[in-house]
Order: sequence, then C-alpha cells, then structure tokens
Amino acid sequence: MCGVTGWVDWETDLRTRGATVSAMAETLACRGPDASGVWLSRHAAFGHRRLSVIDLTGGAQPLGTGQPETVLTYNGELYNHQELRRELQSLGHTFRTRSDTEVVLRAHIEWGTDAPRRFNGIFAYALWDGRAEELLLVRDHLGIKPLYWHAHAAGVLFGSEPKAVLANPLFRAELDAEGIAELFALPAAPTAGHGLFRGLNEVRPGHLVSVRRSAVREFPYWRLVSRPHTDDAATTRRTVRELLADAVERQLMSDVPLCTLLSGGVDSSAITALAALARERSGQGKVSSFSVDFPGSADRAPDTWRTGADAPFVRAAAEHVGTLHTSVVIPDDDLLEARQAVLRARDRPGWGEMDASLHLLFREVRRRSTVALSGEAADEVFGGYPYFHSPDALSAPTFPWLHGRPTPAVLLRPEVRAEVRPQEYTAQQYRDSLAGTPALAGEAAADRRVREVFHLALTRWLPPLLERVDRVSMSVGLEVRVPFCDHRLVEYAWNVPWSLKTPDGRPKGLLRDAVRDLLPAAVADRPKSGYPSTPAVRYTQVLTDRAHELLADPAAPVFDLVDRETVRRALSEGMTLPSPRTAPNPVGGLDHLVQVDEWLRAYRVGLR
Repeated sequence: MCGVTGWVDWETDLRTRGATVSAMAETLACRGPDASGVWLSRHAAFGHRRLSVIDLTGGAQPLGTGQPETVLTYNGELYNHQELRRELQSLGHTFRTRSDTEVVLRAHIEWGTDAPRRFNGIFAYALWDGRAEELLLVRDHLGIKPLYWHAHAAGVLFGSEPKAVLANPLFRAELDAEGIAELFALPAAPTAGHGLFRGLNEVRPGHLVSVRRSAVREFPYWRLVSRPHTDDAATTRRTVRELLADAVERQLMSDVPLCTLLSGGVDSSAITALAALARERSGQGKVSSFSVDFPGSADRAPDTWRTGADAPFVRAAAEHVGTLHTSVVIPDDDLLEARQAVLRARDRPGWGEMDASLHLLFREVRRRSTVALSGEAADEVFGGYPYFHSPDALSAPTFPWLHGRPTPAVLLRPEVRAEVRPQEYTAQQYRDSLAGTPALAGEAAADRRVREVFHLALTRWLPPLLERVDRVSMSVGLEVRVPFCDHRLVEYAWNVPWSLKTPDGRPKGLLRDAVRDLLPAAVADRPKSGYPSTPAVRYTQVLTDRAHELLADPAAPVFDLVDRETVRRALSEGMTLPSPRTAPNPVGGLDHLVQVDEWLRAYRVGLR
C-alpha cells in the first residue's frame, strides 16, 4: 500500500514548487517506507510514497505515459489486474511493468471514467490528464482506502491523509461548527465526505471527483441497487461461500509475506480457513495468523459487547485450520507509550486505548508480514451487531447504535452547543442517510426498516472502522485487506432477505452456515464479541491524572469547547464521561477528552 498526494493550481507554475510537494509526500512516509517519487508540471504536481507489494522492482510512481502526459499516483491493490491486463493487451496496449498501477493507468486511457467500474480491489488514486487538463480523484467501492481533498482559490490539494494537505501552506487546520458536531456528536457515525477540518473533504466511497478550470464535480461510479432476491436458501449459502472464497483467494496475491488477523470469531476464522485452503491448492506453506491479548483478560466479566475471552476460540481455530499462530500480549505501559503515535496516525482524536492496542498489534505483525487479511465488515454485511436484533434500536428515530447513549456533545459549553446544535445536526444527518437508502418496490415495512439499517451500517458505521484500520495499520507500513468488503459479495448480500440472513433467528446464520464445514463448531456458533478493550488499571489512572491537570490549566484548549465545570463535577463524583465509542468502556470518554486537548495543541487547530 502507499501514500499519494498532490496539488493542482491554475495560477501557479508548480514546476517551482517541488520542495512543497516533497514535504507533502514526506508526511506519508509511514504509508510507503520503500520508495518515494515526485512529478511536476505547470499546473499539476504529484507526490508518492511506496510500500512495495506487487512487482517490487517495477512499480515506481508517479507513473506516466504519452504526450501530453497522463500521470497516475496510486494507492491500492487491484485484485483483478491480471485479467484486465490481458484484456487491455488484446486491445493493443503494451506494458513495461508487472504492477497493477500500470493496469489502472492504461485502463483509464482505454475506458476513461468508466475504468473504475471494472476494478475489483482497494484503491484511492489521482490521475492527471494533460490533454484535457483534468484531475480525477477516485476511491474504491466501500471506501477502504482514504483520499482527502481541499478546494483552494486556484485549484485543489489532495492526499491519502489530512497531514499531507496540512503540509501545504495553502491549508490551515481549523474547526467550524460542523466539524465540532462531527467530533462530539457523530464520532461513531461520521458524515460521508466530511474531512473534519474546515474546508477538507474526503472522496466518498464509490465516487470520482473531477477537477477542471471551470468546475469541481463529484459523481458516483458505483452504488448499491435494490432488487428482488430469487435464490433459495441452499443457493444463497453456496453463492456466499463462492464469493467469499474467491475474494480471499484473489487477496492472497503478494510478492511479500502475508498473514491473517485471527480473533477467534466466525469472521476472521473463516477468512483464515479459506486462505489456508487456497494456499494448499497452490502448493504454498501454512498460513501465519496473529491475535491480540492483554494480561488478565481471561478474568474479565462478559458484557453486552464482549461475550468472553478470545484466547480459547483463537486456539481452537488456529489448531483446526493449522496456522502458524502468534498471540501478541500488550501490557499497560506499552499502551500509554503508543497514544501519541496513534494520534499522529489518525490526524484526529480516535478511540484511545483500542487504537493504541491495535497499533501495537500491527507493529508486531509488521515485523514478520507486510500484508494481513482481516475479517472486518462481516457484521455490517450480514447483520451481526446487537443493534440489528434490538427492537428498541430498530424503532429508534436515530442511528440505531446511538439509541439511548449520550455522546461527548453533552460536555460542550452552552454557547458552543447553541452554535453547533448537535441534536439538530444529528437528526438532519440521520434523515439524509435514510433518504439515500435504495428502495425496493413493494417491500414490507419491517423489511424496509432492516434494509435502512443495513444501509446505515454500511455508510455510517463501517467507514470509521475502515478508517481506523487503514490509518493505524499504515502507520507501521502494514497493508490490511478486507475480503468481506469485496463489492460483489456486498452487492449480493445486500438483497438477501433478513429471514435468509438469520435462519432460525440466528445472528449471521447465513454466513455461519456457509463456512461451517471449515471451522470447529464452537467457533462457527460463537456469539458476536467486539474488539477487546484492555482491563488496564494504570492506563485509567494516568488519564485521570491528566484530566485533573487539564482542569487546573486555565489555558487548556479543550475547554474552549468543553464545559470545565461539567467535567470537574463528573470526575469529583466518579461519573463516567460519555464516550465517542458505542462499546461499553469506562475510560473511553476520559480518553476522548484528553485526546481532543492533545490534538488541538499538536495540530494548532483554530476554532471558527
């Protein structure tokens, strides 16, 4: 995987701005530690940082061809690049490399803006057409790879992460009312396309952004379509198995070491088992797998989010499949040490110790692998989360996972809350999201509601999870692939009725039955259990001390937004601060408060 950045300017000769473009690219060095490149022309300039995965010697970027040049800076993996290469060769194209980057470039030369419709993969890239003087920004179907952009007075800046755009003096880190609402009211349901900072946008999943002198336009090349599902139960199970197996096999392509992330749930265990079968068929060795654990985790009581310790199920799956397994155990002190690294990775306040533990897991995985397959997104595609099965959540007039949960917005100062209006903002975003659900004519009201919740899950719940995984993994140069986000599988599962997704009322029963023969029964039937939070006592104490230090600091920037007395009262009474996460975690709100202060300071964020 890689980092991409660039600058289009109709009034400046960008051939004189090489140092700035290099600085923008350098911020993404962790995404691409293996190589770097800069390309400059009068009105367009590209930067690139490369993580070499396919064609290690021949995939240098930015990559250009023709006069006037068509130039590409690309972050991604195209899983069907070999089929597309053969098709393009039959149409007269010749190739200089084995890389999928060159396939993307020539696909655009051949098919123009229809090219992304043919792609199967994870990608975010920029293409400059010198003849038309047009910049295209393109993002994959589900938004697995990030791409941000900012329209300035004379053009556009873009980058894989906000830090690349922030490295250009044309952009300033500022937070306005919408950004405050996103940060405090909707951290668990961010608005598609909103980049948090004032004036920063994110290319929406399945969209292209076209930048010309006359206009900047964004339009979709892919979207979900609702249609009747005509397959019977057996055919549906078989099709899900075939699509998932094909997605896993395609995503095993790599010229560098590859592994799986194994949590002991049905999702990651199915990915691991299918990967092992595919490697066996191709005569390759055993799959390496990794899991995360914490001291004392076996003694934690279950809750609504965590149904029990992962370790016994991880062992059962690893032994059954026959992986080369490593359990990464993370102590308290390491979590505290990782906090700043994670903040810099995400460019925004995140999920605290859950991000820190993920960072440390990925750091250990990266010592032995460059690519990892994950079970992320299975719950959004097949309906595994508790809110899919809660009548109260389903009937709530808001994002189901926010029902009955206070958000950090309740901590805002009264005058800030009056300006931001978080409840109104949340309600409007919810209405807008519902309006975007592809309808199916004649669908019963109950089925229509479930379809709406699936759409909310895929467009408002899944994106922050994918962002977290991408940003934290790429901070250590690890590429994480997500087979459950294969758009063919998502398209098929989208139209499977709820009764077939949950046979006999079993959550994710369709997926469980489709992969049951691959797994131990205990793993195949294990209830949903969320990503583990640590029982770290010292971590909580350190954050509590830090919060008291902030309360004693009259210049603490977080209290330009948050009401100091509300926080003081909560801490003195031993109350839990509202968390940006939906998973139960007594330290989540405290973590968010401290992180917001650290972020405002580190990024010198101005308030508008």
